[in-house]
Amino acid sequence: MGLRRGTRRNKKLKRGERKRYRRQATRRFKPQAGGAPHRAPPAEKLRFHVLAVPHTVTRKDYSACPYTQNVLKFCKIMTARGHTVYHYGHTDAEVKCTEHVPIVDNELFQKTYGHYDWKKELFKHNTSDLCNKTFNERAIKEVEKRKRHGDFLLMFWGIGHADVAKAHPDMIAVDPGIGNFNKPFAPFNVFVSYAVMNYVYGQERMEPRWQDAVIPNYFDMEDFDYSSKGGGYLVYLGRIIKSKGIDIAVKVAKATGMKLKVAGQGNLAKELGYEPPRDLVEEVGYMEPHQRNELLRGARALLVPTQYNEPFGCVVIEAMLCGTPVISSDWGGFSEINLHGVTGYRCRTLEQYVWAAKNADKLSRAACREWAEQNYSLEAVAPMFEEYFTSIERVFKGRGFDAANPDRRDLDWLKIKYPCVK
Repeated sequence: MGLRRGTRRNKKLKRGERKRYRRQATRRFKPQAGGAPHRAPPAEKLRFHVLAVPHTVTRKDYSACPYTQNVLKFCKIMTARGHTVYHYGHTDAEVKCTEHVPIVDNELFQKTYGHYDWKKELFKHNTSDLCNKTFNERAIKEVEKRKRHGDFLLMFWGIGHADVAKAHPDMIAVDPGIGNFNKPFAPFNVFVSYAVMNYVYGQERMEPRWQDAVIPNYFDMEDFDYSSKGGGYLVYLGRIIKSKGIDIAVKVAKATGMKLKVAGQGNLAKELGYEPPRDLVEEVGYMEPHQRNELLRGARALLVPTQYNEPFGCVVIEAMLCGTPVISSDWGGFSEINLHGVTGYRCRTLEQYVWAAKNADKLSRAACREWAEQNYSLEAVAPMFEEYFTSIERVFKGRGFDAANPDRRDLDWLKIKYPCVK
């Protein structure tokens, strides 16, 4: 998430709420009864045509692809809020929507990518490959059958869906989750953090555009169980590559003597260039959603020592939703989503990472959960999208920046809800 401008005065939790945070780890954590209520959906419902990621299947087990997960969760929450949602994707997709329109299948996957284990290897894809081209060709035809003038066309694979947008100029084309540093191509763009937006604007020497916005990644509370007590091990969860900081995570394990569990796509020894000490470092492979939940909620802390300008870092929020503090690098999206000294620590040297690992147990696991749930849940982020879509709809209809809005009752869509810290 980008730091959404605006503040909210911290309030002490009521006694009943404090007790609820401390209940045993086996219960599912519920949204705070005392928190600010989430905004109701707009009276005028919206129509979305959601283009899925061409080379994956919109299902929970494709958790290694944040774009795929955003498609899944966006469809779920917007359908639940009464909007019309068409999902265009793989025949095996498991997605809640108004209508699922299958346009790619396993036969096309096999023809394009051959056989490979995507749970062990990184995803194969190219915006010019057969699968992507076929996806776009079929999507153009299927969207034509269902669209109305002024419907939203959401391109979750960014420029990989450009051909579909060009074929439907009467639709409002939006890139709804920019998490890379390429120049935006869509007329309307949503960045996942201010780190990404400002980097792109600076790199491309672009003037800020009021029709763009920052809306963070979002998470389904049903996927994460809160635990008030962590275990004694550290976790690294993500692609097993040096740019993600896997070598630093191993160094922290060696320096502290703490067990490190490594989960994700890739080969640890091959990436490191040596065999790590197996008494300290355990490879647990690709994590299904329920396994990820158990791994994170039982950890002392999550290590995310990414060495590049991380656009967001979904695993950070996933860990916090389980109550687990996060030890991250101090740049990119981490500077916005990891509250230093509250939900974790942000570090720049190895000795800082080591100190953070040794002192992670001093942080409030309840604060981690509260921060993540109140700012990054589906229910918290959906109104942000609705505010944004409603505003750019005025642009498309010719009213633009100067359009009046006599129905406005608040300007809370950018408000941050900070956790209560003793």
